[in-house]
Amino acid sequence: GPRTLHGVTRPASFGEPEMHLRLSWKLSPGQATDAGRKEHNEDCIGIRIPDEPLLTTKGVVAIIADGVSSAEAGKLASETSVIGFLTDYFSTPESWTVKTAAHKVLIALNRWLWGQGHRFQEARKGYVTTLSVLILKSRTAHIFHVGDTRIYRLRERMEQLTTDHVTYVNEDTKYLSRALGLERWPEVDYLATDVREGDIFFLCTDGVHDFLQDRWIAGQLRGMGESPDACCRDIIAEALRAGSDDNLSCQAIRVEAVDAEDEEAVHRRLTELPFPPALDKGMVLDGYRILKEIHASNRSQVYLVEDAASSQRLVMKTPSVNFDDDPAYIERFIMEEWIGRRIDSPYVARVVEPRQLRSCLYYLTEYVPGITLAEWIRQNPRPDIREVIIIIEHIARGLLKFHRRETVHQDLKPKNVVLDGNGVPKIVDFGSCHVGGIAEIDSPIERDLILGTRSYSAPEQMWGQGADTRADLFSLGVICYEMLTGKPPYAGGLDRVTSPADLEQLAWVPASEHNPLVPLWMDAALRKALALRREQRYADFSEFIYDLRHPNPGLQRAGTAPLAERDPLLVWKCLVAVLAASQAVTLVLLLSG
Repeated sequence: GPRTLHGVTRPASFGEPEMHLRLSWKLSPGQATDAGRKEHNEDCIGIRIPDEPLLTTKGVVAIIADGVSSAEAGKLASETSVIGFLTDYFSTPESWTVKTAAHKVLIALNRWLWGQGHRFQEARKGYVTTLSVLILKSRTAHIFHVGDTRIYRLRERMEQLTTDHVTYVNEDTKYLSRALGLERWPEVDYLATDVREGDIFFLCTDGVHDFLQDRWIAGQLRGMGESPDACCRDIIAEALRAGSDDNLSCQAIRVEAVDAEDEEAVHRRLTELPFPPALDKGMVLDGYRILKEIHASNRSQVYLVEDAASSQRLVMKTPSVNFDDDPAYIERFIMEEWIGRRIDSPYVARVVEPRQLRSCLYYLTEYVPGITLAEWIRQNPRPDIREVIIIIEHIARGLLKFHRRETVHQDLKPKNVVLDGNGVPKIVDFGSCHVGGIAEIDSPIERDLILGTRSYSAPEQMWGQGADTRADLFSLGVICYEMLTGKPPYAGGLDRVTSPADLEQLAWVPASEHNPLVPLWMDAALRKALALRREQRYADFSEFIYDLRHPNPGLQRAGTAPLAERDPLLVWKCLVAVLAASQAVTLVLLLSG
């Protein structure tokens, strides 16, 4: 019968709080496979429904593969692909989106299959299989497909969601044009579509769909009742009666209900821990003695604390009582610790697990004795350029750890970077991060879309176009410019950007005008990193750091390129103005004549 899947309450621990978002599924899954008239069954199928928190963060997976019999190792290829995907996908970071996680797993599987096939090339033993994957996460169905296995969705009508990758030689002969293990780099189709209550997803191999009409299958699915497994077996039996001479496999998943918790339920889970009381020097909270307040704002407080048992010094961050009834704020605060626990870098402050059960809401990080980068900038009005580049490179390495977790920082600024006693920078704040895998989970909480500090944020962030890794690179460019010059780029004009039209008012001021020690080739690198349109920026940090260290003739030529290349819009405006003036002169001459 229907299997109700919901969040599993975990016992309280001293470590990470449990995921606050949950999605309750009610699914009726079924599957069947048969060798048919063949001696061996080279198909492989699988469905995995994990417990929480993976049920919410990774979703439900159904996968079907048809090993290519002519490749001799088709059975091993299909089994390896199905088992490998079901294992590896759920081992990928929860911060990754479904698309990123699945593609990385599929590329790794294809690399292994292709490598094995070439290893045994002399024996003509190929490792080739078709593969179709259905991932149900939140209210979205994600489909990954290569080959001629199929995925259908039955709603008002039966709709094939995949395209067969086959080439027909004649009416009776076809061959696969795409499959896993066939090429070094697989071309995998991807589709994301909505999920509704009552939807039935049907996956099958060509031993089924080549011998049955879609209309007949749809009728069976509509009447499958409480036994999807039996329905799948009946479909296979009918395909055999229709003359199928291949292995036969199919899966059916009926979505009985998709219930996201309402705001009240999410708010209740977010507020399981109360906000801490006002903390003063000398007070002890959960075994941590307050030594001093490091920073306070209307959004949070940061304290230097000492573990009373070990004398270890740590930093404790607590939420502001100004937001004790704001679920979006509380979610962001809780997510700071969740994000920090998943970042392992010498250039990012390490989140520390509390040694006993928390009595209220806070989190702990390592203590970094030193000064903020903002203070360093004030103390070094004419810094050593080589030292600036080293600091920027280390910050970039820390940001890269975020990006590898599909997380964009969104609020990089000098106050959020601390330099330790050796001058090594550490990023210390994660309160504005965008996490791809979490953002695609349906939530009743209305989240802030515009985050960050205007003077350090990429323009597209400020009008809600969404931030990607190039937004963090822009912020790093602002910091680099400020470290070198003590001034903000664009003469501080970023503070006035509220729409794309405002970009026309900004003018680049070379860093060398503020600091003659900055070479022109370094200024060219800064200008590209700080391009107002993100498509014109560097693709990654390594290019930016390299160009800071080495003159790039291409960038310098770009800075002195003809006006038509640097600002085509201005050229067109000038041409229109000249044409209008010439027409006006011509009209005057005609009238006077």
